[in-house]
Amino acid sequence: MKRKVIIATKNKGKAKEFERMLSPKGYEVLTLLDFPDFQDIEETGETFEENAVLKAEEASSVLNEIVIADDSGLIIDALDGRPGVYSARYAGEAKDDNDNMDKVLSELEGVPYNERSARFYCVLAIAGPDRETKTYSGACEGKILAERRGSNGFGYDPVFFVEEKDRTMAELTSEEKAAISHRGNALKQFEHDLEELSGDHL
Repeated sequence: MKRKVIIATKNKGKAKEFERMLSPKGYEVLTLLDFPDFQDIEETGETFEENAVLKAEEASSVLNEIVIADDSGLIIDALDGRPGVYSARYAGEAKDDNDNMDKVLSELEGVPYNERSARFYCVLAIAGPDRETKTYSGACEGKILAERRGSNGFGYDPVFFVEEKDRTMAELTSEEKAAISHRGNALKQFEHDLEELSGDHL
């Protein structure tokens, strides 16, 4: 029987990535989409870690289960770290991936390739009844292209170029992406604790 793990997200792209990573390890992945009455959690933190902890602790409190939350985004050096924690809603509350990419590309217009360094950054938080909340982080370095390439992934993947792969994130297979992504790297940090959590709650 598969152990259940709840991910505090309603983002279908993130949900699929967690499922690809955790299903082979014997976990059934549930998200907040599986709890239709669950109210959206307002992300009021100023850092990825604050938002991840806030989401994990609030969802755990409501559901009385162990919950994993992530907060992640794109940090662009030439934009002083933007879009950062506002990555999902950079171009507005509609959270439209294409609008967000358009805004980033517009702001980087005229910036040469060698000055377009960026990284995806992810913080995972795990919270549960009667346990201390823990966090884990991971990053993936790259450059921002001037145009989109590829149709896989979600978010800023089509403009995020991974030099070691000579492709954008959106040109990688899901397996290739999981092996190098910010979320995959954070999950590797987290795997040891995940094994210790097996039991009634997970």
